[in-house]
Amino acid sequence: MSDYYLKCAIYFCCFIYFMCTIDDRVTRVAWLNRSTILYAGNDKWSIDPRVIILVNTPTQYSIMIQNVDVYDEGPYTCSVQTDNHPKTSRVHLIVQVPPQIMNISSDITVNEGSSVTLLCLAIGRPEPTVTWRHLSVKGQGFVSEDEYLEISDIKRDQSGEYECSALNDVAAPDVRKVKITVNYPPYISKAKNTGVSVGQKGILSCEASAVPMAEFQWFKEDTRLATGLDGVRIENKGRISTLTFFNVSEKDYGNYTCVATNKLGNTNASITLYGECRTPGWPGAVIDGVNSASRALACLWLSGTLFAHFFIKF
Repeated sequence: MSDYYLKCAIYFCCFIYFMCTIDDRVTRVAWLNRSTILYAGNDKWSIDPRVIILVNTPTQYSIMIQNVDVYDEGPYTCSVQTDNHPKTSRVHLIVQVPPQIMNISSDITVNEGSSVTLLCLAIGRPEPTVTWRHLSVKGQGFVSEDEYLEISDIKRDQSGEYECSALNDVAAPDVRKVKITVNYPPYISKAKNTGVSVGQKGILSCEASAVPMAEFQWFKEDTRLATGLDGVRIENKGRISTLTFFNVSEKDYGNYTCVATNKLGNTNASITLYGECRTPGWPGAVIDGVNSASRALACLWLSGTLFAHFFIKF
């Protein structure tokens, strides 16, 4: 009788049975694991409760092992005694184990420029392949094919979720995720000068990116502004801070400073609120004057020019 192989691909879950075909010439039968007798006829020799006899008939002799684990791997022999001579048939059990991640790094927060090492340990048979991917907004970026993921001088765009996958083709891969948060100081990404006519509502806006999120302050020259003072309101919503003037007057025109701060540093931007001169029939003319007198003269000039234009036309 030739040797042959069986596979069990579920760790601590499956059962396996060994069948031996016999005939009426057989007088004695037994199943052995290596040199250990499991069953001899109906008599159980093994002390393992997982090993049980299934069939013992004149044509078949079979046993079963429940909850198979890796320690059950190896050769199993069906030994029979006939009138003439003994015969054996051997089965080799190969136990495969699905991949399982046993240890993985926790979520981590670091400052930009730091070095980061992530760990992902997995078991399985065959030994699983471990890969790391960066789950970015633009898609999945391959990072490493190793249990360890090392990032030196980490940048802000390297923050986000990293996926560890363990695969050995026995079953579906085991997948776990780790989140890296990268702290960095604020930088102001949007700050635009604004023109508003006297008596109108004006809004200055300042947008800053930062982790942790930035806190904002507004200044005019060296004076810090606060909501409710001089008819202004300051609103901070996420990355954006706004300074609102409900009724713009001449004294409101000028340069303002937006300051964004977090624990790693601060930055600022200068934003100008300037006056607009709007003349009927000529909307959108803008006068960015230095003082009220020059703005008034410019508005008179625009009005005179518009009057001359219509006079010549007619």
